[in-house]
Amino acid sequence: MFISNAYADAAAAAPDNGIMNFLPLIALIVVFYFLILRPQTKRAKEQKTMIAALQRGDEVVTVGGEVGTVSKVYDQYVGVEIAENLIVMVQKSAIQSVLPKGTIKAIK
Repeated sequence: MFISNAYADAAAAAPDNGIMNFLPLIALIVVFYFLILRPQTKRAKEQKTMIAALQRGDEVVTVGGEVGTVSKVYDQYVGVEIAENLIVMVQKSAIQSVLPKGTIKAIK
């Protein structure tokens, strides 16, 4: 009875800043692109060119950790000689890296 109702004033509402409300989201997307997406696509591109450049005699390491010399190159597969007269067929995508020449002799 003695207390009157207090209504929110429409003028006290937060002003609409338009793009300023989305600025943190835009900044987050830009940081995400430069820290995650761009380096990942760069690595994928380097891996693809490395696999395309495989040739007979290259020393490679597979994803499973086998070290060997490329003996045969096919469209999808590579023959890797991991021991004398022991050639295993692996997918080209399973090649992790190409080693410098003479690395296998240095390891033995």
